[in-house]
Amino acid sequence: MELSQRTGIPASRIYGVATFYEQFHLEPHGRHTIRCCRGTACHVKGGSGMIRAVQRALGVEEGETTEDMLFTFETVACLGACALAPVMVIDGVYYGKMTSQRVKTVISSLRSLQEETA
Repeated sequence: MELSQRTGIPASRIYGVATFYEQFHLEPHGRHTIRCCRGTACHVKGGSGMIRAVQRALGVEEGETTEDMLFTFETVACLGACALAPVMVIDGVYYGKMTSQRVKTVISSLRSLQEETA
């Protein structure tokens, strides 16, 4: 590992730090990160359907990034917005009371915005 050689820090220590913190990624991430809650309130209110809708809309599984590098999809234990259940966050913006149709609409809207600015 080049970073280890340059800094003199053992590669195992660098890897340990990089994998400990959620903000560090070993793989490239998409321009937009979609996080879906899988907490109790979201689960009870249909969160698994929201997660499946995101997977279908993006064509990726949890932890993967779309081929166009536009979206990375993650699930989290809790987003702390139980009153909005089921909830997902895209780039820090909360989307509550999600349905399969709303997932499609939000993702389509983001795709359209990207095409307009490209």
